[in-house]
Amino acid sequence: MTRPTGAHGSSLRERLGDSLFARVAGPDGPQNRARIHGTPGPRWFGPDRPVRRVHGDASMFIGGLSALLLQSLHPLAMAAVSAHSGFRGDPWGRLQRTSTFLAVTTYGTADSAREACDRVRAVHEQVRGITGDGTPYHASDPRLLGWVHLAETDSFLRAHQRYGARPLSGAECDAYVADTARVAVALGVPDPPTDRAELAAGLNAYRGELRATAEARATARFLLLEPPVPLVARVPYGVLAANAVSLLPSWAAAELRLPRLPLVDGLFVRPLGGAVTSVVRWALAPSRSRLHSAVE
Repeated sequence: MTRPTGAHGSSLRERLGDSLFARVAGPDGPQNRARIHGTPGPRWFGPDRPVRRVHGDASMFIGGLSALLLQSLHPLAMAAVSAHSGFRGDPWGRLQRTSTFLAVTTYGTADSAREACDRVRAVHEQVRGITGDGTPYHASDPRLLGWVHLAETDSFLRAHQRYGARPLSGAECDAYVADTARVAVALGVPDPPTDRAELAAGLNAYRGELRATAEARATARFLLLEPPVPLVARVPYGVLAANAVSLLPSWAAAELRLPRLPLVDGLFVRPLGGAVTSVVRWALAPSRSRLHSAVE
């Protein structure tokens, strides 16, 4: 895929990048970015840590969608999201809050990261209820927190290794899992995995609890077939969504009744996913004018 050059290409990149950033980061995105990166102080993760490479890459667009699909397979987690998150009424707001949390804990000061985790824990304490079959749930339940963490970590890492600009080495993959464990502990997850072997074992340990409820399948339809995106963005979003499904473990896709054809995946879905991710990465790359405006 050719990259536009010259003033027109630069202007196109900035318009596209600004539009994407506004969607993902919200109206306070520029101010939050300046505060997160500009505030002096120690960080949880230094510049060389794998978590910074993974969370700063455009592959997160696919990884995030795939994580939502995977997380929905825990009936109690899905019930809590369905009843309390408001993702259908304000999906972009939820995305913006999540992206800001990831940015603060990955790149912000240690104090800011701790405060962000404390706020999330306070919200989780208020989220409780009963499922349709009479099972109680509480978002601060360590078992549910553990599932959400495992699904995110696995999905983000899978996406980066397939679509990232610079995939991690084996040792770096283990280090990424260890990095995410630091945030998980601050959120109340007991004994999170610290390498890929523990991550795989943790995911497998949940298999008996996972199933696709009617709410989970409705969420999949909403995310994949009824996305709240402008008409002009439907095709690239559809490519990202198809790749989010392709990224799922085969058992998870089957549980959600999401069709996957290996030949189609290999010939069309993955190449298109790589192409769209490259465009997103190009659009969001820092430009001279953006850096200038940030300084001002």
